[in-house]
Amino acid sequence: MSTPTSSAPALDPGSNWAGNLRYTAARLHAPRSVEQLQELVAGSRRLRALGTRHCFNDVADSPGDLVSLAGLPAGVEVDGERAVVRVGAGTSYGVLAQRLHEAGWALRTMASLPHISVAGAVATATHGSGDRTQNLAADVRALEVVGADGGLRRVERGEEEFAGSVVAVGALGVVTALELDVVPAYEVRQDVYSGLSFAAFTENFDAVTSAAYSVSVYTTWVGEDTAQVWLKTRLADSADAPAELFGARPAGEPLHPLPEVDVLNATEQLGVPGPWHERLPHFRFSFQPSNGEELQAEYLVERAHALAAIEALRGLGPSIAPLLHMCEVRTVAADDLWLSSSYERDAVAFHFTFKQRQSEVLAALARIEAELLPLGARPHWGKLFAAGADALAGLYPRFADARALVARRDPDGTFANAFTDRIGLTG
Repeated sequence: MSTPTSSAPALDPGSNWAGNLRYTAARLHAPRSVEQLQELVAGSRRLRALGTRHCFNDVADSPGDLVSLAGLPAGVEVDGERAVVRVGAGTSYGVLAQRLHEAGWALRTMASLPHISVAGAVATATHGSGDRTQNLAADVRALEVVGADGGLRRVERGEEEFAGSVVAVGALGVVTALELDVVPAYEVRQDVYSGLSFAAFTENFDAVTSAAYSVSVYTTWVGEDTAQVWLKTRLADSADAPAELFGARPAGEPLHPLPEVDVLNATEQLGVPGPWHERLPHFRFSFQPSNGEELQAEYLVERAHALAAIEALRGLGPSIAPLLHMCEVRTVAADDLWLSSSYERDAVAFHFTFKQRQSEVLAALARIEAELLPLGARPHWGKLFAAGADALAGLYPRFADARALVARRDPDGTFANAFTDRIGLTG
């Protein structure tokens, strides 16, 4: 195929949000309509969609062209009768949440950052927290996708290809819009606790993670105590927060998960009730949550192996703590999406926020994976990890089916890149 001839402007692809990756694509296009996007895709030999650049690896890079969806219509359309919202793929969760709330509706969950795009978060199985809460992709009811030939197709829940098309790391085409399940708007209070010992955490693991609608435990894996515990409680479930949490006491002032970062960036705490979209994320949509001086990695372990994973990470604590800003432990409920990190199993997520010391971090990830992969840990697709195709394929029971779906929908590898080759989805 020839170079795209669309009138959409071509830009320098630049780097990701963290600055640890410069995109190698030759051009970045910013189409202003779905029709322009279709023309770009049909005219490109290789092309990938680029979201809000919050991925820490090359999942969104391309050996050919990149296309930004930021210029496409946001298009938030609520259908109250069906309890569904249709949203443009490049829309951020922060914008979507505000418009949903204004209409009296809500999402079941949100990720820590409301700044990320809907399509990018869905494609990588990004999640919030909660024993009974699935990841963001599980709310998808339908996708609209531009395929390799430039044609626009719709994939709906219940169709044969749906479970393999939602979390697809961009390998099946460029998503232009999604339909998501919504629920009536609700209020949440947020309370932060300090002083939860590791002994109390592990002895009461189920009780801690079920203490609220959404629970996050922060640690650097050294010392006798965890750093913080964040409880997000739906007021419909309980108007009160516990006076103490297995020895941990409520914080007397607002805290940021990373002690060195301005607490003004964090969402409101101290039990003050507020709209769901202003409490479920950890960081305010109106603030940049940090300056990007970090690297992230995350592994999701089957809940049955959570205590073994905690024990392993405690053993690694002295070697990885000097590299850490913080590690967050959350829970995610099982779903049926083939490449989801919580496919067919309730999971516990270990999310590492590292300092910008990439070579040392990659060496630490090799040590972490040596402990966690034998426990069946699945890495987050948008963050740093060392595992390759041989290690990954066995972690996903439907991986071969996902690979066959990609081969069928994109036989010429228009949407393939080094990342999809490395994980064994293409190539």
